[in-house]
Amino acid sequence: MNAFVIDTFEFCRINGKQEGVTPVAEMTRLAKECADASGEIAWKVAGSTSKMGFPQMTLSVNGTVQLVCQRCLQPYAHHLASTTVLMLGKDDEQADEIEEIIADESIDVIVGSRSMELMYLVEDEALLALPHTPKHDVCPDSALLDKAKSEKISPFDALKSLKSE
Repeated sequence: MNAFVIDTFEFCRINGKQEGVTPVAEMTRLAKECADASGEIAWKVAGSTSKMGFPQMTLSVNGTVQLVCQRCLQPYAHHLASTTVLMLGKDDEQADEIEEIIADESIDVIVGSRSMELMYLVEDEALLALPHTPKHDVCPDSALLDKAKSEKISPFDALKSLKSE
């Protein structure tokens, strides 16, 4: 994976911008969650200062990954599209203070660093954008699912057969 190490505070102070496209295969944590390592993630990061004077970064990821449907167990292409605002604190204490001040659930507050691996943040955002339970909108071959539903045996029927023996 390309190493983009940035000073997060300086990046925000100068309104830095960075963008790129990274193959899923180069994002090892993301690739482990996928059916295969095909696909690419396009990402953008923009630094700025919030209205309250705190450094912040806006991070966007966009791309398609292959996931396994939890209904039919077949791979499918899932589109990721996510944007988040990361506000930066100098340490855990300041990050907690910022969270209390802004009281906004849509903004994540993290501890900034003078040397942060930007691609780690990009991969984190892609991981957070994955669905909790991946599934097709409509499974292409529902025959297996229909068969499993039709062959469902009631546990009470099983108990009745034990009682009659």
